[in-house]
Amino acid sequence: MLQNAIPALLLLALMVGIAFALKWARGRLPGVMGQGNGPALRVLSSLSLGPQQRVVTVQVGQGDERVCLVLGVAPGGVSALHQMPMPAEPEAPAHATDTAATGFAARLAQLTKAPHAR
Repeated sequence: MLQNAIPALLLLALMVGIAFALKWARGRLPGVMGQGNGPALRVLSSLSLGPQQRVVTVQVGQGDERVCLVLGVAPGGVSALHQMPMPAEPEAPAHATDTAATGFAARLAQLTKAPHAR
């Protein structure tokens, strides 16, 4: 019985060793998947159209080179539906947290002081 188990255990140990070697190589070798060498991608939104169909908007690139792609995703593949440049992001003021707190406090005070018309 032990004679039959030894080759199976050696094979199992070999397979586990190969799995650990591949995991190590994935993170350390250039050009291996998972390195993120391609363009920067960010999913902006996703809308389900059916059980297997979706419309997805994706931001591709960074900085001034950002582009928004509208993609149709189905089991048969991915189709580009529309492409447009991303609008410039408005610069947030340095005191954004103070403005938000003051704005809410001011609005709350305005609502509590105003007579309710019925």
